[in-house]
Amino acid sequence: MTELDARGLSCPHPVLETKKVLAGIQEGTVTVIVDNPESKENVYRFALYEGCRVEVDEKGRDFHLHITKRPGDEAKAGEAKAAVPSVVCITTDRVGVGSEELGAILMKAFLNTLWDYEPSPEKLILINNGVFLATEGSAVLDALSLLENKGVEILSCGTCLAFYDLKDKLKVGRISNMHEIVAAMMTSGRVINIS
Repeated sequence: MTELDARGLSCPHPVLETKKVLAGIQEGTVTVIVDNPESKENVYRFALYEGCRVEVDEKGRDFHLHITKRPGDEAKAGEAKAAVPSVVCITTDRVGVGSEELGAILMKAFLNTLWDYEPSPEKLILINNGVFLATEGSAVLDALSLLENKGVEILSCGTCLAFYDLKDKLKVGRISNMHEIVAAMMTSGRVINIS
């Protein structure tokens, strides 16, 4: 059994360190210790994405993630990654350059049309100003909720939310990290960028 103490590391370092340790073993259990819920979720999702089994114990303020890697897990994870459909990445709260009012109208129309379109993307990634779309006061929360209810995973960049002081105002989807965002883009069959 291997132990990785990732307490005090900022995003995305707990995931990156976990990735290194898992890459160094063929099989076995790695226990990763983190000290905040965001890091726990990020490491948990990464391990599942890699095809591993994960159990979490909460000890005081710390989280102990017991990640078990078995022979064949990487092949199963590779098959799952190959099946990932399209991803939509939105880096702004408006569409296009020019009138801000028109840009906001177009964004709302885009998201409503995206909800009605088949096949749906697997993920909707919000980066930079795009995180405003999923936070309190956004005019498109209903459209995003419809997409989420349809099964579209909505990921908001945690660094962006922190920069704009919006982490406590996220209303739809969940906080993500750059490692997960890059992995989603690199393993997707198609990435559609709205900026």
